[in-house]
Amino acid sequence: MTLTLHGYWRSSASYRVRIALNLKGLEWHHVGVHLVKHGGAQNGSEFGAINPQKLVPVLDIGGTYLTQSLSILEYLEEQYPDPALLPVGALERAQVRSLCEVIACEMHPLNNLRVLKYLVTDMEISQQAKKEWYCHWVSEGFEAVEAMLENSAHTGKFCHGSAPGMADCCLIPQIYNARRFDVPLEPYPNILRIEENCRDLLPFKNAHPENQPDAE
Repeated sequence: MTLTLHGYWRSSASYRVRIALNLKGLEWHHVGVHLVKHGGAQNGSEFGAINPQKLVPVLDIGGTYLTQSLSILEYLEEQYPDPALLPVGALERAQVRSLCEVIACEMHPLNNLRVLKYLVTDMEISQQAKKEWYCHWVSEGFEAVEAMLENSAHTGKFCHGSAPGMADCCLIPQIYNARRFDVPLEPYPNILRIEENCRDLLPFKNAHPENQPDAE
C-alpha cells in the first residue's frame, strides 16, 4: 500500500504524523502543501477536493484520504501495530491519549497558522499582542503537560515508559513551535528531558521540519 503524506514542513500536525510514520518504519511519499505562498495552496480547489477543511496533514492511503493528525496516528497504530505507539493496558492507553489531546486539541488549535493570521488580519491585533497570545496558551498547556508527566508513575525516558510513542509524536512538534516564538521552557524539566531523549533518534531527526524537501 502506497502512503502519501500531504503536509507542510513547519506544520506541527504534519510533523506528528511524520514522526509516527518513521517510528513505524513505513515507506511514505511527501507532497508539500505550502500554507503561505499565493494565499495558501490548502485553499485551492485541488487540495479542497481531498480535504474540504483545507488543513494539513492528509494521508493518502491508496486513494483514500484520511485527515486529522490524531486519527491518522490511531490508524497507523491499528494497521501497523509493531512497534507500538500505545501501551497495552486500557488505562495506560487512555493516559497517553490524554497527553496527546492536551497538546493536539487544546494547545495547538489556539496557536496554529490560521488562528494567528485571523488575529492579525481580521482582528487587527499587533504582532506583539499575537506573540503574547501564543506564549500565554502554550505556557498554560505546557504547565498541564509537565504536571501530568511529573505525577505519572509511567513517565520514563519518554512520555510513557522507555520507548517513544504517540504522546512524544505530539510533544516534540509543539516544543519546536514554542521555540520559534521564544516561549521560555526552563520551567518544564520533564518536557526538556524527553525532548533531549528524542533529539538524536533517527525517526525524529528525519521528521524534523528543516529536514523536509519543502523546507525554506
